[in-house]
Amino acid sequence: MGKNDKADDWKSEAKALKAKLSKLRKQLKAEPAPTPVKAKPPVSPLAPPGGFPAMPVIAGVEFAAVEAEVRYKNRKDVMLVRMAPGTTIAGVFTRSSTRAACVLDCQAKLAGKPASDQGAAIVVNSGNANAFTGANGQASVDRVTGSVAEALGIPVSRVFSSSTGVIGEPLPDDRITAKIGELKAALATDAIEMAARAIMTTDTFPKGATAEIDGDGGKIRIAGIAKGSGMIAPDMATMLVYIFTDAKISAANLQKLLSRNVDDTFNAITVDSDTSTSDALILAATGQSPAAEIALRSPVAKAFEAALRGVMMNLAHQVIRDGEGATKFVEIRVTGAASPEDAHKVAMSIANSPLVKTAIAGEDPNWGRIVAAVGKSGAQADRDRLTIRFGDVVVAENGWRAPDYREEEGAAHMKGQELLIQVDLGLGKAAKTVWTCDLTHRYIDINADYRS
Repeated sequence: MGKNDKADDWKSEAKALKAKLSKLRKQLKAEPAPTPVKAKPPVSPLAPPGGFPAMPVIAGVEFAAVEAEVRYKNRKDVMLVRMAPGTTIAGVFTRSSTRAACVLDCQAKLAGKPASDQGAAIVVNSGNANAFTGANGQASVDRVTGSVAEALGIPVSRVFSSSTGVIGEPLPDDRITAKIGELKAALATDAIEMAARAIMTTDTFPKGATAEIDGDGGKIRIAGIAKGSGMIAPDMATMLVYIFTDAKISAANLQKLLSRNVDDTFNAITVDSDTSTSDALILAATGQSPAAEIALRSPVAKAFEAALRGVMMNLAHQVIRDGEGATKFVEIRVTGAASPEDAHKVAMSIANSPLVKTAIAGEDPNWGRIVAAVGKSGAQADRDRLTIRFGDVVVAENGWRAPDYREEEGAAHMKGQELLIQVDLGLGKAAKTVWTCDLTHRYIDINADYRS
């Protein structure tokens, strides 16, 4: 074969390859790009080691959850709770001036003091907050709660709803109402964990807590679930919390017990200083325990309140342990304040300080940032009476670094997952304890693409 023949062959092969390449390019342009699948977020390192706890059946309560694709695909995102006739309801809600339609609806229904002789229900969706949606928001609430009321045969005044997720987007409520029949058919007394998973957004684990006490004539049980991970600086409760008990107790007394235990539990936590538009805590008592009705100021009432407070505290702490990007669980104790209000101001100023929280993330015992947080709080403070401790290590006192303080001692405490920061103002007897977490780059990652 001559040189010219070989050259012709090479030209033919090259031409054929170019044609194939052109064809492949056209095919790639014609085919839609595959939708990227987000990796499931890792479970928080601060999650309870045993996972979701074993929860008792609360007589008179049933749960169900389904996939409605309100926003998420391939995960349960709507849950329904049905409660028996005789159930009393109490609640606390965000004081945000941009409250979601479902929050306003729940507040109006509870203010109307609905009779407890008929059943009740709670319906919750994740993925869309139905907040800042104008008149359409209430219309969506009405359609969803009306559909539940019709399906379960109860008054709409006894159907409470919550929504959590992206703010400012219309709620595709038709996706929820289309699933009410399926939810009703799936109701079961032992499906509380499934319900806890359905209300999650950026949470990395479902949250549950339980307690049991001896009442007059039988056991009284309490079981609660919660969701919350970011946008946590409650002004009544936390993101979403639902607590159920079989106790016999009036709605008025139930509300009293709930309201007076909120400030030291859910109102004493912060992840990022942002209060949600959708915060809601609903407490329901079915009255189906064999124990006698709880009367305030009785020994049983005291035991019940302590147990309820324990469940509330447990759930509040789990929210902090699941703080977006959290690697440290931080308790901040402020003592010696001139007033309870000042103690709260100082504690929250420290807990919400980005400089303090990033120092904690970097395991840096930068006590100067705590001094700055005390000073900016607006509370009465005296530099020369201030004492700061990391754990039991005295870091600063009398307006100066403690003479015996060694940096390595403070650094050693900061390396733990469970940290304690103590501040004594030396001005009075008021005290406050709050809980927070560190601020890591993971928090930015989560919130930078939350809507994508």
